[in-house]
Amino acid sequence: MQIIKSIQSSIHEIRGERVILDFDLARLYEVETRVLNQAVKRNIKRFPDDFMFQLTQQELESLKLQMGTQFKDMSSQIVMTYSTKRPNSALPYAFTEQGIAMLSGVLKSEIAINMNIAIMRAFVAVRKIFLQPHEDNERLKELKERIEEHDIQLSQLYDAMDNLLDEKIAQKKWENRERIGFKK
Repeated sequence: MQIIKSIQSSIHEIRGERVILDFDLARLYEVETRVLNQAVKRNIKRFPDDFMFQLTQQELESLKLQMGTQFKDMSSQIVMTYSTKRPNSALPYAFTEQGIAMLSGVLKSEIAINMNIAIMRAFVAVRKIFLQPHEDNERLKELKERIEEHDIQLSQLYDAMDNLLDEKIAQKKWENRERIGFKK
């Protein structure tokens, strides 16, 4: 269960897709990032754009801001992994769930197979988490409607109480009015 939570923390939302970055996958598969990327490049036909894409510099900067200190801890790994000779090579690849499933056919070590299973379970768990708020939103909407109904009922109750109080005040005024006519 701990491994799934660790994997979930590596899942990011980029371009509307839930992805894991190549350096996180390399860490999970216990291989170097360059080795992972080489295996992917040797089998590039297996990884269309909806399975894997390279981050833009802007997306990388945005991700750095989101991750904060977690990204700073990884920065030394990133610097060592990506060459600075070619500007695009410094940008990590992002793998979607389908791309990670395809990695299982490319990386055949025992660790990679077991980790792939754990990653797929983590994606399922994340999907469940994203579906849960929908149910919670429905419950909140229902509670809001109930509260609004109760507000209306309470408002009517307060109005009725005000009317009763007004009647009591009017009755006391009537009883305490100055009498006209003959006095005894």
